[in-house]
Amino acid sequence: MIIHILTPIAIFGFIAGFTLFAVYAERKIAGFVQDRLGPMETGKYGLIQTIADILKLLQKEFITPSAADKVMFAFAPILIFTAVFIGFSVVPWAADFMPSNTHTGLFYLMAVVSIDAIGILMAGWGSNNKYSLLGSIRAIAQMVSYEIPVGLSLIAAVMITQTLNLNEIAYLQGVSSPETIYFMGFWDVTDIGGFLAWHIFQAPHLLVVYVIFFIASLAECNRAPFDIPEAESELIGGFHTEYGGIKFAFLFLAEYAMMFLVALLGVVIFLGAWNSPLPNMGQLRLADWTSGLVWGIFWTLTKSLLIVAVQMWIRWTLPRFRADQLMTLCWKILIPIAFVCIAISGLWRIFVIV
Repeated sequence: MIIHILTPIAIFGFIAGFTLFAVYAERKIAGFVQDRLGPMETGKYGLIQTIADILKLLQKEFITPSAADKVMFAFAPILIFTAVFIGFSVVPWAADFMPSNTHTGLFYLMAVVSIDAIGILMAGWGSNNKYSLLGSIRAIAQMVSYEIPVGLSLIAAVMITQTLNLNEIAYLQGVSSPETIYFMGFWDVTDIGGFLAWHIFQAPHLLVVYVIFFIASLAECNRAPFDIPEAESELIGGFHTEYGGIKFAFLFLAEYAMMFLVALLGVVIFLGAWNSPLPNMGQLRLADWTSGLVWGIFWTLTKSLLIVAVQMWIRWTLPRFRADQLMTLCWKILIPIAFVCIAISGLWRIFVIV
């Protein structure tokens, strides 16, 4: 009972701590990319600027538009955050170190995260604001569309691993793998491990699959250049235009939690999960020496945070897509390529992996 209580508290604490760090990091990365300073005044190097922003949000009064659907307007941020929050319950942080080790972990994760779209529709409709409604409709159209290439890319990877258990998928990418691992299908690297055993290097097409997953996951998070649902120049703030205070804080938490969750999922499926990127080389057993619970958590966090940094870098580098460009990329490019990769995965499993 104590563990069941402490686990969600720990996950929430991590999400809150990560959000504080990520907002500050994003401002600094944006300042570096665009040749400006970023936060500098509040605390040393502006370190407590994000804390000041959170305190400001917590002190704001609850404001609900008079014409809004009160119940729907209030419940939407909770549903959006909860959908992302419970997704963390099946993701492994180290070997056998995860809140819930279920055989359908990947399927469960994809199912619960999709609930996010319902919360966004509730936020737009419940606000009774035309900009919010338009923003929520655009967000749902984008999320539903890009869930297809995300799902197809994960299917292509699962066809190689033959399991939906995220913990087992992680095991299949390191020196502790119960099965033989081949680099590009011909070189046995089971005892070598390291980055050579990652899924993106187990078959040539899996690198393309990960690129599809990464691009589509950016759209799932509504991150630039896929932030068309918000598009401040057109829709003020998108589906959360009418939200302020603690309600907006929950939407903010959900966005950054989703960023980390998709980065973490990509790491688990494609980038070795908690396995060390350092290979064994003769007497230098680097993969063996950098394995274990603490090392596993370290590698998982390091890889995931690097992917989050790339997400931020892209946001402050590329311009926003037009709506038609966004849908063209999804339906005419990513989805056909993902279907081809699924076919290749099937053939690879039959003729290459024995």
